[in-house]
Amino acid sequence: MSLSPLARPAALPRAVALALLAATTAASHGLHAETLRWARAGDSLTLDPHAQNEGPTHTLAHQMYEGLLQRDMTGEIIPALATDWTVTEDPTVWRFNLREGVTFHDGQRFDADDVVFSVERAMKPTSAMKELLTSVAEIRKVDELTVEFVTSEPNPLLPANLTNLFMMDAGWTTDNGSADPQDFSNGGDNHAASNVNGTGAYRLSSRTVDERTVLNAFEDYWGRDTFPLEVTEIVYTPIQSAATRVAALLSGEVDLIQDVPVQDIGRVEGQDGLKVSNAPQNRTIFLGMDQGKDDLESDNIDGANPFAELAVRQAMNLVIDRAAIQRVVMRDQSDPTGVIIPPFANGWNEELGALPEGDLAAAQQLMADAGYADGFSVQLDCPNDRYINDEAICQAVVGMFARIGITVNLDAKPKAQHFPLINNKTSEFYMLGWGVPTFDSEYVFNFLVHTPTENRGSWNATGYSNAELDQKIQSLSAETDLAVRDATIAEIWETVQAETLYLPIHNQVLNWGMKEGIAFEVQPEDQPHFKFLSYAD
Repeated sequence: MSLSPLARPAALPRAVALALLAATTAASHGLHAETLRWARAGDSLTLDPHAQNEGPTHTLAHQMYEGLLQRDMTGEIIPALATDWTVTEDPTVWRFNLREGVTFHDGQRFDADDVVFSVERAMKPTSAMKELLTSVAEIRKVDELTVEFVTSEPNPLLPANLTNLFMMDAGWTTDNGSADPQDFSNGGDNHAASNVNGTGAYRLSSRTVDERTVLNAFEDYWGRDTFPLEVTEIVYTPIQSAATRVAALLSGEVDLIQDVPVQDIGRVEGQDGLKVSNAPQNRTIFLGMDQGKDDLESDNIDGANPFAELAVRQAMNLVIDRAAIQRVVMRDQSDPTGVIIPPFANGWNEELGALPEGDLAAAQQLMADAGYADGFSVQLDCPNDRYINDEAICQAVVGMFARIGITVNLDAKPKAQHFPLINNKTSEFYMLGWGVPTFDSEYVFNFLVHTPTENRGSWNATGYSNAELDQKIQSLSAETDLAVRDATIAEIWETVQAETLYLPIHNQVLNWGMKEGIAFEVQPEDQPHFKFLSYAD
């Protein structure tokens, strides 16, 4: 079934129609006609661009939708649907001038009404993007190609919050009953979850969830003279099995995979016609624990919550052998860390990132001091198709926690089932990875540290709540004195670290495997924007 808003000639078989479209697109724009066969471990969770704030979901959306701004393949913010932006004389008002002549895939014109609609939609309760807009008091139309964001206080970070905030066609979305974002965590559905009408370089041709998604170049894309656009068709195949994914690249069945398993890097690099490109990723992998419950459901301790004891959390932090995980599980393709923020982000420093000094005796004493000298048992929820070697990392820490008497029952499952456990605050012990698209600590604090409210703390499943810390977090979006702001960030990190709120493991390193003829940088957020890809002559 075709899901594109553009109709195809009924008399043509779909395969023929797709081929003709690709050929016509290439001929009309002078493009290098190429089909890119792309694979990665997991699929996009949904096509609704405001329903999930998750990397692979954004990756697919970026091919078809656009924001006012985006980050390029080096991580720099560049214009997208906005050509320029500035703070007005009123420091609480940002003005964005919109790009002229942009159309959606169904031919409708993009204008300020679509921006107002999209931003207001992204602020609704079922949106996973609302935390990015907590400072926005109003989004208003000035004229057809100008909008203004009115913030409750001056917010110098507003542009950085917009790079993954996608613009939708107000008429198409409303007419198809999708004015509210899909309520993904509670099993909701809508038309936008499986259909797309964006302004991006590629349009949806067909999709079978977790199997195959086909995109074709949008012939009326505004950026045809700005970007290489040498890829005219994208065939996206999620392949959860690492061995199968690598075999597909080695055999030539796919042209590019984002997540080369660390154990297969040498094998891919050694194959004629293939290469591996790598770079540090703007993402940290860590474990979270429900410290707020009076009694855990998954443990064997009645009437108590071991995670509520700081000494237990400190003991667990000490006993994680991050160097061993780096060496054995990650084959040196990771950057062990002691904090849940990557070096890319403002607020990180070497002291924060320093590793806890592993000390088994000290960890055992902490457990005894907390009243758990004999340990306890608990369940660890882990994804098996989201992060690099995610399940293997979880298996490794199971053995490490056993050294202090903690028996961990591992429950690994696909991310589509794993993430709702965190969003709905039903997991008591879990793995999570966190990227920082704004490149600033505030993003981490808003989602992972702030007390869960309507607009903040949606990924804070720790049960931790600190009203004083919440006020400091809220102050960051309005503070224009950078020295004061940085001092507040440092104070917040000091508290987070002292509370051992999370158990950091490492920052990821990205390894993209691809054919030799592909010229493509590894993007620090693991976002391959295929309109930038080109082919060697």
